[in-house]
Amino acid sequence: MSRIVDRLLLFVYSFVIGAISVAAILAALGLMGRPIDFTEPFLIQTTVIATAAVLFLLSVRFFYVSIRRERASLPSIDQRTDIGDIKISLETIENVALKAAARVRGVKDLKARIRTNEAGLDIMIRTVVDGETAIPSMTEEVQCQVRDYVQEITGIPVSYVSVYVANIVQTQTFKARVE
Repeated sequence: MSRIVDRLLLFVYSFVIGAISVAAILAALGLMGRPIDFTEPFLIQTTVIATAAVLFLLSVRFFYVSIRRERASLPSIDQRTDIGDIKISLETIENVALKAAARVRGVKDLKARIRTNEAGLDIMIRTVVDGETAIPSMTEEVQCQVRDYVQEITGIPVSYVSVYVANIVQTQTFKARVE
């Protein structure tokens, strides 16, 4: 949503600056109303026209940027089958990995990063744990769950799964007050 608002603002900005620069050029040349009375006509008139022309060119560029369509495709894994091609975005694989990791008891606040290599996928999981489960066994379970689930769902081999435990969840303890 913010990209749409940014593009709309850039469109309006470029249109307004372009119109103002065209009006400044026309006024400096005396083609719009009365000519502007300059004390040193040639130098100031040339400066106004040059500045307005540069602003106009910038506004044309910004206008183009605001209305063009983005053709850059998201990074994906391409597979060829007998029936046709399959493209799975890295974002999809990331979400599958997060879904698998979330199934493990004791993990919270998950983030994932996916990289590709010749052997398959490298998956990096960042997590916060509850502090009540043994970290080595939990991270090993996360690695197995993520590897197996991603391979099953996507059909892409997973070569490496790393788990980074960033912190443990801080639980708030409240003391009972007796009055």
